[in-house]
Amino acid sequence: MPSLGRTSWMGQVDAVLASVSDMLYSWGLMWLLIGAGIFFTVRTRAVQLRHTDAIAASVVGSRDGSHGGITSFQAFAVGLACRVGTGNIVGVALALIMGGPGAVLWMWLVAILGTATAFSEATLAQLFKVRRPDGTFRGGPAYYISRGLRLPILGGVFAVVFLIANGLVMPMVQANAITASLQGAGGLSPSLGAVLVVALTAPVLLGGLRAMARVAEYLAPFMALAYLVLVLAILLTHPVQAWEALRSIIEGAFGLRQGLGGLAGGVTAALLNGVRRGLFSNEAGLGGAACAAGSATVSHPVQQGFIQVFGVVVDTLFVCTATALAILVAGADVLQPGTSAKERAGTLTQDAIAHLVGEWSRWPMALLVVVLAYTTIIGAFSYAQVCLDYLSDRPGVSRALQIGAVVCAGVGSVQQLTTVWTLADVLLGIGAIINLVALVLLSRWVVGALRDWEARRSSSTSDDDQAAFRGDSQYLPAPLPEGAWDHSAIR
Repeated sequence: MPSLGRTSWMGQVDAVLASVSDMLYSWGLMWLLIGAGIFFTVRTRAVQLRHTDAIAASVVGSRDGSHGGITSFQAFAVGLACRVGTGNIVGVALALIMGGPGAVLWMWLVAILGTATAFSEATLAQLFKVRRPDGTFRGGPAYYISRGLRLPILGGVFAVVFLIANGLVMPMVQANAITASLQGAGGLSPSLGAVLVVALTAPVLLGGLRAMARVAEYLAPFMALAYLVLVLAILLTHPVQAWEALRSIIEGAFGLRQGLGGLAGGVTAALLNGVRRGLFSNEAGLGGAACAAGSATVSHPVQQGFIQVFGVVVDTLFVCTATALAILVAGADVLQPGTSAKERAGTLTQDAIAHLVGEWSRWPMALLVVVLAYTTIIGAFSYAQVCLDYLSDRPGVSRALQIGAVVCAGVGSVQQLTTVWTLADVLLGIGAIINLVALVLLSRWVVGALRDWEARRSSSTSDDDQAAFRGDSQYLPAPLPEGAWDHSAIR
């Protein structure tokens, strides 16, 4: 009887959490993120379109100049590790099933808007970052809420929420995805999968933020590039189907051709599913990537803002689009109606690539899922570490979180985690709302930093001159609090 009662109680908890999560993500947070994207696009005068050359230049030179800290590229890679995850494979497939090919176009549009939000939160993370004794920096929502809005308690609330979701829950659910993939592809038992997960994660997580950044610097870009090359090869060998796939995206978005709607049907389904997929894939405005952005060593805050714009482009316009095109090129042979959307989404991308390339590709695709989940653990935990450093600077507390994350990864490898996954969604959603409100309230700081960069760029004769930045810039609303930007010479 007690076990039945506990099962019933857990079922009620699951139902409540699922209801809150659906309400949060389907309506409230979705429209807040769209509104923020429009607001910052207008506020920055479409910075993502006006400064495409500077965005490219920032990426090219982003691996230099850490001075013992974390390079701009490493911070970008950590954010990319979390952005480019299993959602790029499963989530895009679900959007296509529910919204049809037209969902992809709306996914593109919200990504373009989201780049302005990503620029703003990364720039704020840099403006209000703090230097640590070991030479590294920490920044992000908790820091700009505390130092910019002067609300340290609210910054602490954000830090606690993000710490639990990213530091303890995320390793569990992603480890579960790793073992499930290995079991499906090679019959590996969950217990052996747990040993493998712990062996992979422990050295990196216990090594601290620098170790996580070093691993992400190579693994995340390589993973994304390998996937893009695979899909590009498919498109080049199926040119007719690729062109038809692009046509179906445009026509499906506006209902120009019948039969292109998803299972839910229609233009509305395409819009809602494309918008939701784009928003929660690129993570612009959710606060996580800002934690990584604030850890970078750069000469001007705006430089890291440009880097994060590129991260959104890679995630949505490249990786998510690659997934969508692979599925659409495979066509009706894999897009079979009549089955559960979630059931089909889990294997749809793998089925499409296996159909186009061959059954041999199923094992490499399973390994890709493993790498995606592994890098997501690294990226998410780095966010948690930044939040913990806001709350406490005691080495013992940091070590306890690292050990806890490794233990959670091991437990998650052998347990079904529906409840904690939904809890993570709710916690991340709450944190995102706090972050979005802070971003809007601090928008004048973003505009001031951008104006400073533009003024220096127009009047300088060298890259070093144009990048120089001080916390007492005349373009800022007020001098920055004492911290990382007191003296330009320290960078």
